[in-house]
Amino acid sequence: MNNIDWSDIGQACLDTLVMLGGSLVLTILLGLPLGVLLYLTGEGRLSESRIANGALGIVVNILRSIPFIILLIIMIPLTVMLVGTSLGVAGAIPPLVVGAAPFYARLVEGSLKEVDRTTIEAVQAMGATTRRIVTGALIPEALPGLIAGATVTAVALVSFTAMAGVVGAGGLGDLAIRFGYQRFQTDVMVVTVVLLVLLVQAIQFTGDRLVRHFTRR
Repeated sequence: MNNIDWSDIGQACLDTLVMLGGSLVLTILLGLPLGVLLYLTGEGRLSESRIANGALGIVVNILRSIPFIILLIIMIPLTVMLVGTSLGVAGAIPPLVVGAAPFYARLVEGSLKEVDRTTIEAVQAMGATTRRIVTGALIPEALPGLIAGATVTAVALVSFTAMAGVVGAGGLGDLAIRFGYQRFQTDVMVVTVVLLVLLVQAIQFTGDRLVRHFTRR
């Protein structure tokens, strides 16, 4: 452990948590309505539209098919336009959100499809609007699945933040690449990997507890 600088490790942990927290919030804010639209415009749904569903599906599938490391590079001009830089924590958040939001949207769509149709039909029979059906029936009924999807997305974002270190985004991934890989400091690599594993375990544990809490017995 001769190469370990705990102040650098602490700053890298903080950067990773900021990237993860900021990008996860924005991913949910964008991915949730996108997933709801994918569900509503699907065949046999409340606002069925083949054109809208097809267009949304194409956009989501294209973004999901681009490897994140490539997305980081091709988004540099847009990232600079949005936040003024492509480096550091701020420069990592836009590509993180663009990479994760379509992924979460598909998970949202899948969770909504699992809601019992009789529940939706019962709310419709009471004269509820589409908006009321979504907010009063669909999302509450699918909440455990939505939380589980957010947990999976958060874990994926941890790996994305590590990859973002390739372009100087900061965080544990950047530390592992600059010191662990480029300078052959194995002890730094081991510490960063252990911390990333612990972070993923903490996210999964918290997500599982929330799912159990909101699951109706």
